[in-house]
Amino acid sequence: MLESLLNALGHAVVYAVLAGALLVGAYYVLDLVTPGHLGNHLRGVDETGAESVHAASRSAGLVTAAWLVSNALVLFTAIWTNGATSLGWALGWTLAFGVLGIALNALMFFVIEAVTPGSLRRIVCAPGPVRPLAYVAAASALSVGLIVCASIA
Repeated sequence: MLESLLNALGHAVVYAVLAGALLVGAYYVLDLVTPGHLGNHLRGVDETGAESVHAASRSAGLVTAAWLVSNALVLFTAIWTNGATSLGWALGWTLAFGVLGIALNALMFFVIEAVTPGSLRRIVCAPGPVRPLAYVAAASALSVGLIVCASIA
């Protein structure tokens, strides 16, 4: 009984480390596809380097949150559906589907930018209130995540 508990705790730590690394990777991919430094848009750093609530992009916050939730859902589903198999096999599924979710979210971001007027990347990072196109990008990220979740057998 204690051995099973310790084994399960060890697996949880390994899954958490892998999932955490993939979520950090998802954040950095979003940072790469948006202009400037995503962290500055989220913190509200203006051109002079000073932090200001007026320089913060609520659109960037919404899209970033949706990306992280989308990719976390994929990771959760991969772990949940494969957790009963061997740890190595389950980690492989988690890694593969995690990377797929990140890649598809990035691809869909560019597709939305191509089919809508203006630059989605600039709109998402613009300071101020949430822009309507940011809602579309956030919904797209969540949709991609759910579709990938549904494909995990």
